[in-house]
Amino acid sequence: MRIDIITLFPEVFTPLDTSIVKRAIDKGITEILIWNLRNFTKDKHKKVDDTPYGGGKGMVLQCEPIFAAVEHIKKQNKTSKVILTTPQGALFNQGVAKKLSSEKGLIIICGHYEGVDERISTIVDYEISIGDYVLTGGELPAMVITDALVRLLPGVLPKDAPVYDSFNRNLLDWPSYTKPATFKGMEVPEVLISGNHEKIAKWRKEESEKRTKKRRPDLYRNYLKQEKKNE
Repeated sequence: MRIDIITLFPEVFTPLDTSIVKRAIDKGITEILIWNLRNFTKDKHKKVDDTPYGGGKGMVLQCEPIFAAVEHIKKQNKTSKVILTTPQGALFNQGVAKKLSSEKGLIIICGHYEGVDERISTIVDYEISIGDYVLTGGELPAMVITDALVRLLPGVLPKDAPVYDSFNRNLLDWPSYTKPATFKGMEVPEVLISGNHEKIAKWRKEESEKRTKKRRPDLYRNYLKQEKKNE
């Protein structure tokens, strides 16, 4: 999958060159290209924003450079779908990440300032928010979206590993432990060192259910509905 990110601040995307995303790039599973929006403006001062019509505080990203950037990228990858990061978008979750991971290519527009010219919506396939709060810009959401979907691409993680991720089954993950078996009087649950894989699987499922019911009752309700459908 090819992911193109349009931003005013290309230098902030160094975290995408580490860890699992870096391995996915090295394996040729994904390609991530960062584009500076200022390179697509006709303004001699590289200006890409202006004051809003109707008055108000802040600046608005202009539509012209964004259209130009998307058109340039689509000449190289016509099948790419376009994402705009915005607080007004649909809430990002594991289900959205899974859907996006099936696309052949993505172009992510990082929103900024007080917003973007509304006419941008005519070329956008997905408007996405990562939470009900406002950030300085769309760069962090773009990285969150990229990280979440890249790890779901075939070949990035061991086979079936994403199946057990939190949220994938409307359940939070079970508690995890590693060595030492005893630390400051706190012991690893005996079942985990029993070697009985059937009992371990049962314990993990029960712990996931208890944790989800306590911490995320909204998810737990969805889990119960799904289980009822599967009966």
